[in-house]
Amino acid sequence: MSILRRSLMLTTACLALATPWSAMAQAWPSKQPIKFVAVFPPGGSVDQVSRILAQPLAQQLGQNVVVENKGGASGSIGTAQVAASAPDGYTFAVVFDTHGVNPSLIPNMPFDTKKDLVPVILIGTSPMVLATHVGSEYKTFADVVAAAKAKKNVSYGSIGSGSLGHVAMTLLGRSGGLDWLHVPYKGGGPLMNDAVAGHVPMSIGSVFVTKPHIDSKRMRPLVVTTSKRSPDLPDVPTVAESGFPGFEAPAWWAVLAPAKTPPEVVKRMNEEINKALKQADVAKKLDLQGIDITGGTPETARTFIDKQIDTWAQVVRDNNIKPD
Repeated sequence: MSILRRSLMLTTACLALATPWSAMAQAWPSKQPIKFVAVFPPGGSVDQVSRILAQPLAQQLGQNVVVENKGGASGSIGTAQVAASAPDGYTFAVVFDTHGVNPSLIPNMPFDTKKDLVPVILIGTSPMVLATHVGSEYKTFADVVAAAKAKKNVSYGSIGSGSLGHVAMTLLGRSGGLDWLHVPYKGGGPLMNDAVAGHVPMSIGSVFVTKPHIDSKRMRPLVVTTSKRSPDLPDVPTVAESGFPGFEAPAWWAVLAPAKTPPEVVKRMNEEINKALKQADVAKKLDLQGIDITGGTPETARTFIDKQIDTWAQVVRDNNIKPD
């Protein structure tokens, strides 16, 4: 058999194998409505992000996009449902930053975060804000650092044990030799109620949760946890600026698909979400959630998420952090 003939046969075989994938991608999403599984209950940021994206995507794709809330276990129950779903491009997960902490925090999860899911897009990030009651003795983050180093029983509240706020503060304490006590709450509402009342000296929470109380002058922001200052709080320094160079712990939101979803479908959904994120009304709605849009390629999302998983795994392991 000639080299040319073998080459032609190999090319034909490759095209034959590729045809079902291409046909599926071309037909998608005409078969049925697309499901966005929001992995937290209604009312929270994951639910809001899912619904903000669903409407423009339905218009762009000519197919209904249905949001289904499947909360529990820091988002891992809904994510497990998507990981086990048919990889046909009709089921996606909308996840929060807990997705990067859960693999090291929750024992015996029924899926492998890196192997059973494929990132579609990183929607955006948001700083967390370390804040204190307006009447607190802590006027700056430097005051907090000095008190913690002097072992003056510094404490802070987060939305729960194993939350991003908790592990970020643990990492900060470990890297800076800071001694402080974690007070876990059951969500942002209870946390801010106590923080505003001065029952907990400091709180760490998202811009969305904290900013209304900053605007009402009941809370004083000390630092934000992203590498750059927040456009929503431009006068508030970052942790990195405040003596801890390189520190970064953003909240984030992403869309994932079952691992064997055809690459052509993942690429198309990525393109459509990027297109939606560029719409002025969508960008405005996400900004009101305190989210700075990222977008970009699936590979950008994968690199970011894998780094988050690896970073927080080490923090959880080194500090023996347990879930609520």
